[in-house]
Amino acid sequence: MGRKGIVWSIMTLFSLAIAGYAVMIVMAPDLRPPYVRSLIVARPFAAIAHFLGGAIALAAGAFQFNTWIRTRHIAAHRWTGRVYLCAIAASGFAGLYMTLHSPAGLVAQAGFGLLALAWLFSTFKAYMYIRRREVRAHQDWMIRSYALTLAAVTLRLYLPSSQMAGFSMAIAYPAIAWLCWVPNLLIAEWIVRTRSGGAPVHVAAQA
Repeated sequence: MGRKGIVWSIMTLFSLAIAGYAVMIVMAPDLRPPYVRSLIVARPFAAIAHFLGGAIALAAGAFQFNTWIRTRHIAAHRWTGRVYLCAIAASGFAGLYMTLHSPAGLVAQAGFGLLALAWLFSTFKAYMYIRRREVRAHQDWMIRSYALTLAAVTLRLYLPSSQMAGFSMAIAYPAIAWLCWVPNLLIAEWIVRTRSGGAPVHVAAQA
């Protein structure tokens, strides 16, 4: 397995683990942390749509970056992409709605609100480019989109880390609302600008 395969495997393991956690907290109310329980009580439909949509996007998106599936099973790749698009539409709009009604403060609201908007926008751009059969641009925007999807992973790495470091939630949470996605997006942008290739690729078959 090459370096790209190792990176993909690690990314996929983390993504599936967090996706499984999101499904668990929706399906098993007794296992919900207090904050998650309060979210679901306050906005049940939006919270469940956000958690389940995010879980599906994490799992489906990871397999969109598997070269073997993408090149040898194009029909599966396309259908998984449609699932990914619908999952982000559900989770992104639900997350934006929850952010607008969040008591977490203006800094956290702005961070999570911009994350939701960037997530929806980058995914829509990826979809529009593949509709125009511009594969290269589609791939670039999918990299950005999935980097934002992975905010669900980095968020859950930062939260316990901040607590172990002794930061209060009042200080850590507004910062994590930005840290969970801005570095991801910067890394994605670096990948897009440095990966090999050049001219846009066009395909004959529409997604």
